[in-house]
Amino acid sequence: MIDRNEEIKSLTEKYFKDGHRSPSEIARYIHQDLEINLEEKTVESTRRYISRHIQKLTRTEDQPALASACEERGIDISSVGIAWSKDKKWSIQFKPNKDSGPTFEQLLEDHIDAVKNHTFSYEYIERANTTDGCLLVIDPADVHIGKLASSFETGEDYNCQIAVQRVKSGVEGILKKASGFTIDKIVFVAGNDILHIDTPKRTTTSGTPQDTDGMWYNNFLIAKKLYIDVLDTLIQVADVHFMFNPSNHDYQSGFFLADSISSWYNKCENITFDTSIAHRKYYQYHNNLIGTTHGDGAKMQDLPLLMAQEAREEWSSAKNRYVYIHHIHHKMSKDFIGVTVEALRSPSGTDGWHHRNGYQHAPKAVEGFIHSKEHGQMARLTHLF
Repeated sequence: MIDRNEEIKSLTEKYFKDGHRSPSEIARYIHQDLEINLEEKTVESTRRYISRHIQKLTRTEDQPALASACEERGIDISSVGIAWSKDKKWSIQFKPNKDSGPTFEQLLEDHIDAVKNHTFSYEYIERANTTDGCLLVIDPADVHIGKLASSFETGEDYNCQIAVQRVKSGVEGILKKASGFTIDKIVFVAGNDILHIDTPKRTTTSGTPQDTDGMWYNNFLIAKKLYIDVLDTLIQVADVHFMFNPSNHDYQSGFFLADSISSWYNKCENITFDTSIAHRKYYQYHNNLIGTTHGDGAKMQDLPLLMAQEAREEWSSAKNRYVYIHHIHHKMSKDFIGVTVEALRSPSGTDGWHHRNGYQHAPKAVEGFIHSKEHGQMARLTHLF
């Protein structure tokens, strides 16, 4: 077979020009043409050799189409290793992860440099004590920066730019709707799939492939800038408590992001942070005990008892108890004994997988809640898209 490589290449090009794209099919044709034994082992060996040659032919012949497909998907063409098309639909396999962008150490170094060069103008803002003050909870849930949705497939577009615009306009809309209340504290709920992927191979933490917009490292920096812009706005209104929820799409990178944000504000006395990797977080505001969790772990009906066990002291001193959950992208609310559990809507668009399975058409929104010191949640604020 080795002496026949040139013949096999020539025949492969012939069948390729005739419109054949299957390496297995071409291998069988060539074995028949050259009267080579049709045993499966020899066919498979020839198929592997042909497959590599077809990849080169495909890249050469269809380079403009491949470049266009990569641009539509937000893929850097230099990261594509193997690509083939059938009926004008592209299948792409990425190069081995030898150069997949900056390492975490490089990102950390970039963040440290940014912090060093950042002018910390966060002078302490002294707030007046108020008896009629309220807590504002702002919770941009499941933003999925880096998700790609095409209106051609799903009926709506979604990308990094739209994600940032929706969070910013959502936060602005919630603040306007809350302007009739005296806000003396803000809880900002972060994490909850703020990033769409967690690996350079464009997968979630557990390895599920995703349709993506942009490179993973750019999306990380976009999310960091978004959080900084939002928090800079919120601390002008009231002191902020930042609660981070780890989540299934970005379990690692979401944690790194939250930690970098807490480092950014390490000299700002008007923000406090809870950025541990714990899956459930709790915050007490006068007679309110507020829990947050992503929602992909403990069952909804178990959350009240978990709150009672994990926040015992706060439980006993609060009479209004709430758990805000995420992950499912639609509204659910249920009163359990002593605790209300509420699932939040998401501002993110519908990608191909969710459209195919019919998981869409829930209202897209950023939500907020007003809690009085004494009576608990007394208003829901919704900014719809």
